[in-house]
Amino acid sequence: MFTSALKSFTSNISANYTLSSTPTSISGAWKVYDGKKKSTGKAVSVFVFERKSLDPQSGGLGNRSSSSSLKKLHDEVISRVKKESNLLARLRHPSILELAEPIEDTRNGGLMFATEPVTASLAGLLLEKDDQERAGGVGGRPSRYVVEEADGQKRRRELEIDELEIQKGLLQIAQGLEFLHESAKLVHGNLTPEAIYVNVKSDWKIAGLSFAGPPDASDVQNSITPISLSEALYHDPRLPRSLQLNLDYTSPDFALDSNISPSADMFSLGLLILALYNSPHTSPLKANSNLASYKKIMSSSSATPSSSNNFLSSRPLPRELLSDVLPRLLTRRPGQRMNAREFQQSQFFDNILVSSIRFLDALPAKSPSEKSQFMRGLPRILEQFPKSVLEKKVLPALLEETKDRELLSLILQNVFKIVKLLPSGKRAFTDRVIPQLRDIFVAAGGKPGSVERDSAKEAGLVVVLESMELIGENCNGKEFKDDVLPILHLGLESPTHSIVDKSLGCLPTVLSILDFSTIKNELFPVVATVFSKTSSLGIKIRGLEAFVIFCGGSRADSNELGDGLDGASGGALGGANTKKPNSSTILDKYTVQEKVVPLLKAIKTKEPAVMMAALGVFKQVGKIADADFLAIDVLPMLWNFSLGPLLNLEQFQEFMSLIKTLSSKIEQDQTRKLRELSSNSNGSSSTSKSNDLMDAGPSNGVYNSNGAGGAGENDFERLVLGKSRGAGDDMLGESLRPQPQRASTSRAEAPVFSWSTPALNPSPNTSSRAITPDQTLNSFPTLQPKPKTAMNSSNAALGNFNTLTPMQPPSPWSFNGTSINPVPPPQQFQSQPTFALAPPPTSNPTFSAFSIAPPPSQTQRSYAQPNYGGGLGGASQSRNPGPAPASTNQTPQRKSGLDAYESLL
Repeated sequence: MFTSALKSFTSNISANYTLSSTPTSISGAWKVYDGKKKSTGKAVSVFVFERKSLDPQSGGLGNRSSSSSLKKLHDEVISRVKKESNLLARLRHPSILELAEPIEDTRNGGLMFATEPVTASLAGLLLEKDDQERAGGVGGRPSRYVVEEADGQKRRRELEIDELEIQKGLLQIAQGLEFLHESAKLVHGNLTPEAIYVNVKSDWKIAGLSFAGPPDASDVQNSITPISLSEALYHDPRLPRSLQLNLDYTSPDFALDSNISPSADMFSLGLLILALYNSPHTSPLKANSNLASYKKIMSSSSATPSSSNNFLSSRPLPRELLSDVLPRLLTRRPGQRMNAREFQQSQFFDNILVSSIRFLDALPAKSPSEKSQFMRGLPRILEQFPKSVLEKKVLPALLEETKDRELLSLILQNVFKIVKLLPSGKRAFTDRVIPQLRDIFVAAGGKPGSVERDSAKEAGLVVVLESMELIGENCNGKEFKDDVLPILHLGLESPTHSIVDKSLGCLPTVLSILDFSTIKNELFPVVATVFSKTSSLGIKIRGLEAFVIFCGGSRADSNELGDGLDGASGGALGGANTKKPNSSTILDKYTVQEKVVPLLKAIKTKEPAVMMAALGVFKQVGKIADADFLAIDVLPMLWNFSLGPLLNLEQFQEFMSLIKTLSSKIEQDQTRKLRELSSNSNGSSSTSKSNDLMDAGPSNGVYNSNGAGGAGENDFERLVLGKSRGAGDDMLGESLRPQPQRASTSRAEAPVFSWSTPALNPSPNTSSRAITPDQTLNSFPTLQPKPKTAMNSSNAALGNFNTLTPMQPPSPWSFNGTSINPVPPPQQFQSQPTFALAPPPTSNPTFSAFSIAPPPSQTQRSYAQPNYGGGLGGASQSRNPGPAPASTNQTPQRKSGLDAYESLL
């Protein structure tokens, strides 16, 4: 029970809407708050009436009344307040304030209801205009109306009541009065600036219906209680003036004749017009809520507004008002006043701007031909409209009509022109235009894959693509990626070539807005797919021009060659004033080499226009790609393209110019690399020696890499042992006196590994000549086992080499050339087998110095050790053998096949 009772006190508006902390405006007894529905985010205005505003204004004893009479008075006021909300719920018209939530009680005994979002009442705007004029003009004082944007920022609502705004507003009020008088059969009864509200679209709406009722002569059954003039005209000082009838705008029909008729509202409308042009912006009648004062004013011709006294206006009035409208509104006789319909047809509204607004309001009822004619002529007069009217009235009305797909292109042309004219175009485009474009072209979700196609929208799509630069200026990168990029994808994937062409032409603008990741992963694949699948020559060329932009070029780079199709010097991406995309948006080197170049390679046609467009892409690739990639992949393609049979001399020369440029770049890059390798080689002396791989001598790299005579090892030992040497000592601190035993072994031993070929010191025999290896590798130098006596004499020269431990016997099978001969198993090893270079060739003509030496005897072969560490330099480099075999005097014979190879080992 307690829970149900608590729910009864819970406000539906408070539970379902979020309200601003402070009121945005105050109109009479109502405080107006900005609200937003929690479930949908729909904006509303919440009117709150506080019961404490009914407290007596004077506490004197003489004005004390019984609590029962005061309570009865308060109940009557509450009843009138509820009546206003109830009438708003029943009356539905574009000029009547639209009710969103019905009136309900609040916890503190007050009332609240919700309506469409409004900016302020007309009374509040006129009061602000008075403050601005006293401060020295419109710019003298900022607007007091502050609104919070969706991003949390607050801005002032700029409201300006100019001539067109007044004409438009009065026209809307007249339309609302016509509806009340002729359709609803009601009289407003209290038409004042506080009863008129201006919504966010700058439309004027009628409210304040607490004194509304049927006319006296009405024969229609009406459930609304008629107005009690005796009670309405009496001013009770215990109540606020805002809750009572305002005599300054009351018709003499009420105050003098006690007659309730629609013409009374037209007299109030005349006084309202004077307040709009007067300064200060108030009614010329100053009754001060006193009925006697009102009657006195009306009895004096000089105090009553008329043509003779300029209708008591302190400012000049428009000629149409003076001559035609005001004399027929402020006349004393009700029968002589014009009605609401006649007022709308007066000369006051006879101008092109007001007529355009009237036509725009009635646009849904117009024929298709009338709509089309209106949309074609509207751009010529858009610049004449005030900016506030364009933003709040014309732009929303046009966006509402975008549901008519036949007029979509014409409507969008006007929409983009309005955005360009507005000083706050970016906000208007973000808040109003982008959501509408998303709803028109993109399906739910906004993803590129969910884009729906409709041929009826293609004309509108072309307008959007042509306005892409304006779109880019009025939205940020995230909004462009989420809402505009799917529309661009729709254009790229269109089967219509002209739309694809327009889409590709937008790329320079798009690349300057999107980030690198989006360009590489979402935009470039779509363009690449279009390029590879299209059969249109024109689209091929536009795609190549797009690749120039993707690779960091500009429109000038893609246009300097021309497309060769239409005779124009510029392509689809033409435009001399186009900004070059930022370097951060250029495709990376990997994508250019692995994605763009293969697309060029797949081109089959030899049309000159395509070839020259591809040349522009190659120029950009040459600035990005590696030198080896240019040499291996790009240059062959350039030569292939340059030899096209349809190219003329000038076009061929352009290809050759690029080929020479890239070739020079490759040469310079390769030269630089080789120089860097040379500078990093092992020692400067090694670069001056022979590069012949077959060179065998003391300059062998295996030996020289360790330094001369092992100085590096000695330096290292001295460093780590902390020894120092004198001027006459060597690196180990020893004297540099001549050592007889070290005379022949002054060269340090080089480290020998199982896979290396140690250098062999030259023989001390001066009679023998050096043997130069055969550079053709067709023969090997002669190796012969020397007699033991000779071997002893050569030990001194080879004494600085380590003696290798005898290795395993060789395989019984050896291979050389095409013959395979078995090798007898080894018999025994001598103590120190040694091999040396063969002596110089003799006069024996049987074989030369470069031929394979005859194999050793059976005994010698049994002790031979295989040379596993030898290489191509084996002619001058040999391992120190193990124990030498017994010396023999067997006559050498020429061998071949495995025997010849065995002799080498």
